[in-house]
Amino acid sequence: MERLDAEKGMKQESAELLIEGAGKRFGEVAALDGVSLQVARGELLTILGPSGSGKTTLLKVVAGFEKPDTGSVKIDGVEITALPPARRDIGMVFQNYALFPHLTVERNVAFPLEMRNVAKPEIVRRVADALALVELAGYGQRLPRQLSGGQQQRVALARAIVFNPRLLLLDEPFGALDRKLRETMQLEVRRLQRRLGLTTIFITHDQEEALVLSDRIAVMNKGTIQQIATTTEIYERPANDFVADFVGESNIFHGAMSGPGTVALEGGRTLQVKSDKPAGAKVGVLMRPERFASGGANAFAGEVIEAVYLGTSFKLRLACEGGLELLVRQPARGALPAPGTRVAVGIDPDAIHVF
Repeated sequence: MERLDAEKGMKQESAELLIEGAGKRFGEVAALDGVSLQVARGELLTILGPSGSGKTTLLKVVAGFEKPDTGSVKIDGVEITALPPARRDIGMVFQNYALFPHLTVERNVAFPLEMRNVAKPEIVRRVADALALVELAGYGQRLPRQLSGGQQQRVALARAIVFNPRLLLLDEPFGALDRKLRETMQLEVRRLQRRLGLTTIFITHDQEEALVLSDRIAVMNKGTIQQIATTTEIYERPANDFVADFVGESNIFHGAMSGPGTVALEGGRTLQVKSDKPAGAKVGVLMRPERFASGGANAFAGEVIEAVYLGTSFKLRLACEGGLELLVRQPARGALPAPGTRVAVGIDPDAIHVF
């Protein structure tokens, strides 16, 4: 009952974010190159990309820590491009937590309310609600050094939501946590975001994290957005080589359409695919390792050159005819195939993505 009451007290109308043509240069480097992006009310959008792709710069532009050279930022149709960070009503969670080490948990969470001159009784109530939401009720008098990494991250999250922000920004918040704790925090943040209906942007370079958390993913590279889509579409139907290679494990080959539903790869091998692209069109093909099976319209036979046991599956690297090298995942049954073992696999046309 306490959690439900806390949730009711924290929830407010979520906001819509619109970024139009944002550009930002640092000397000769274009950190952002005309980025446009819309985040719907209550949506969790993850910006995914490698180091140097521009994702953190984009977050800083939204937060107000960087001013774009071109373009605009709007929340609910109101332009905030020139507003200082303190006037944007945006909550932020950083990788290093940014907690005040000399303040108690309660004082850390209360800080944004004190800066807004909220009345003391209201501060007490809101802090209690926020700590209950992140399951830290009873921890209010502890100092940050008396908490685990996961608990410190919860305090940072409580501080970011305690003032009912219009938008929540999370900049690689779990990067300092071990894998098991990181996975736990991912699910907790997702549940909290859904309960509050809070419009959220999450920054990460971790593909699995993006797939677990997101309603949609925006994949960035070299200051531009390569693709914005649902998690399923990003994984199953990537827009180009970069997205296909960056999100998940992949087998990517290039060739041309040689006829209806047929791709001739550069090495001479042909594949049966499902595509309406015209004959002669230059294409890339993506085959995910887990899509291979013991049979299929497109058969491959090869020699194991590398084999890894992953608990529930084997990951095999096969040297196939025509110089093709395939990465294949198979259910872990029996002994792990030794290098040199001959393996036959196949893949159906509808499991091959043509781009």
